Amino acid sequence: MDRSLDRNLYLVKEHIGLFKAANNFDIHDPETGGVILHCREERLGPLTKLLRFSDFKRMTPFEIEIRKPEGPALLTIRRGVSVFLSTVDVFDASGVRIGGFLQKFLSVGGKFDVRGPSDEPLCTLAGKWTGWNFKFVRDGRQLAEVSKKWTGLGQEFFTSADNYMLQIDPAVPPGDPVRPLILASVMCIDMVLKE
Repeated sequence: MDRSLDRNLYLVKEHIGLFKAANNFDIHDPETGGVILHCREERLGPLTKLLRFSDFKRMTPFEIEIRKPEGPALLTIRRGVSVFLSTVDVFDASGVRIGGFLQKFLSVGGKFDVRGPSDEPLCTLAGKWTGWNFKFVRDGRQLAEVSKKWTGLGQEFFTSADNYMLQIDPAVPPGDPVRPLILASVMCIDMVLKE
């Protein structure tokens, strides 16, 4: 696993755009402000692009690659067409499925089961209906938290671009298989729950 996936703090900034079909993000080191990873949705079909500007936006498929600025994809996050609940798969640099997310039915604020490569439950991602905070919990212990960062009146009012802070508990060891899934889930929060 790449060392950039073993950090404890990430600032995820969505690219600003008034009329954009693709969702693109940069992941920054919050301490230095430097870009450490790019998240790009590059393979959009014409029909998907068209549907992204309609009421069917939440149902459209997506494929986002997380990569270092100078390298190949480290993670790929993929969802097919979704009618009611989303099932999202996450693949490593070799194209091997390392886990995914299963959206829970009738959850207030949004909830996913984070699952490993054999669909074994690793943790739960749950949000509050009152805000933009999401927590990753396993056996009653919080592993990580995602919170939305205020970007200013202009950006909040005129665009759909959001910024998120991901904080992973230092007790989650480097190399833990849940770490890349936690990072990948930030894209799912934005595209599945908040679009």
